[in-house]
Formats: sequence, C-alpha cells, structure tokens
Amino acid sequence: MDSDRKLVLDRRSLLLGSAVLGSAAALGVAAPPHAAAAIPGFPTFHRVGAALNKSALAYNPTNELIFPSIRNVAGKVQNPLGNWYMYYAPHDAPGGICLAYADSLDGPWREYSGNPVISRTWSPHYSVSHVSSPHAVWNAADNRLYLYFHGENTTTRVASSADGRSFTYEATVLTTAMLPSNVTETSYARVFPHPTKSDTQIMLFMGAQAGTRKIFIGWSNRLTSGWQFKPQPLISPAAGEGGQLSGAHYWGRNGGGHVVYHGGSGSMHVADVGTSFDRENHLGVLYTEPQATRAAAPSFAEEGGRLYMFYEAGQRGNTNIAVARTS
Repeated sequence: MDSDRKLVLDRRSLLLGSAVLGSAAALGVAAPPHAAAAIPGFPTFHRVGAALNKSALAYNPTNELIFPSIRNVAGKVQNPLGNWYMYYAPHDAPGGICLAYADSLDGPWREYSGNPVISRTWSPHYSVSHVSSPHAVWNAADNRLYLYFHGENTTTRVASSADGRSFTYEATVLTTAMLPSNVTETSYARVFPHPTKSDTQIMLFMGAQAGTRKIFIGWSNRLTSGWQFKPQPLISPAAGEGGQLSGAHYWGRNGGGHVVYHGGSGSMHVADVGTSFDRENHLGVLYTEPQATRAAAPSFAEEGGRLYMFYEAGQRGNTNIAVARTS
C-alpha cells in the first residue's frame, strides 16, 4: 500500500462511530437503574445488556473482551457479513483482534468464524506476547478499512483490508521512542478526523508517564505515516477521576472539541479540549456502569435516531462488551 496516501474519511460513520451470540434485544435484557449524565448538552445512556455471550465464543482464550470498535460497513467493504462490524479483543496474552457482525446495532451479534483476524505473530513484521485494542477507520480514498492495534504496550501498529477480514500489514505508527523518555506505554489509540482541518486526522492514545496514565494526542495527513505527537499530555487525571486515564474517544457532537475517556474511578468522564486541542476543562461524569462497576473504552454509533455506546464493562480480567443507548 502507498503509505503516503492521504486520508478521505466517511466523517459520519467515523465520528459516530457472528452462531448467534446475543444482544440486549435478543437476550431481552431490561435497562436497570443507571447514573444519569450530569453534563449539560450531553445525552443520558441506558444500559441494555451484553453484546456478546462469552460462553458461546469459539475464540475466547482469556475470558475478557475489551475495546470495541463499531463501524457501519454496508456498501463499503467487499462482501460484508452484515451492516455493522464490531472489532474487539482479549487483552492479556495471547490477545488477538476479533470480529463480530450484525445487521442492526441491537443485534444479534455473531462471531466471525475466522477469529482472530490479527494474531500476536505476523511474520516477518512482529512476534509479541499479545495484540489488542482495535480501532477501525474507513478510508473512502482507496475503499479500505484501516485497523489500529497495539502489541506490545509500547507500540501501536496499523493494518488495512478491503473486506474487513483479511488484512495487509502496513506500518508501526507510534512507539514510546516518539514521546518523552518517562513515557513507558503508548497504546489504546483511536483515530478521528480533525474537526477543522479536512486533510488531517488526530490520534488519541494512552501514554503512561512516570507511572500515571494520561491521554496524549498526535496528528497526520496520512493514515500510515507522518504522525507527529505532542510531548505534553492532552488530558491528565483530575480529582475524582481515579488517578489513571485511558480509552479516549473524540466527541464530535455539541460543536466538537470534547473527549470522552474512562478513569480509575470506573466511570466515563468528559473533558473540553477545544477544536484546537489547546485547553483542558474537566466537565464531569458521562456514564457510570450500573452492573459491572467499571465502564471503559467507549465506541459510539447511531441508528434509527438513537445513539449507541458499546464499551467494556467489568473489572480487568473479566470484562465483556456491553451496550447502552439513548432513549
């Protein structure tokens, strides 16, 4: 692939965002009580259930599923299995990037029979203990889906695919060597269109700096090369956020300039960073998981006038992909 090919994104699908494994609708799970969003202008999400039944998965080496990435692929990828693709992964070794698909965000979600679509060994490119944290980007310029993932925790990579199932390795796009020497992890990256520069995309990722996980930012006008990274964090933990941050997602609504992320508190928070990414105003809690005590790594998508949030629910080592939606 031409690593210098400029990005042309389907902005709506990117910013908004399988034997039967079940969904909230398929499982008939009612929405339990939840903590309402207290941030003016932001919606309230209601949990509706789990997207996947872990006990029915053919590939589930660690019984933990994290970091969902939801994309509408109808009319985009070659021979789509459904209208929607969801990438996810175990975290700990051996990890492995997995795919589920559905015709509706309400499910049912089905596991792709060829999981993992990306594994921890890909000769001659790498051999690592695990790969995880997938994030998918559709590029209309070449009709390919680009998938970012980490492995090891010091390295973020990207691969591309015409059908979303068979991938070509592209490049390493981020390592700790590109940040100050006291940053020891660079992972959990997501890529979004820059809100004011049509030829630029931003990358939000977690950097562990001197033992504290913070949100950092990078930018490029290409998908697989040319990335530059701000050495200072974009968002650092504030009081009440639990001391550690990760799983950042750019929020393009409400005029843009907001980032949703989770903290060690177990809840998802919002910060106003501006469309120039030049400020850091912590606004409060967007969502608190009502059942599994921890909500993290959100991915948003819209269907039928409703906004959906797919996220990892539960404590590390026993997480599942949950679904919440607006009324």
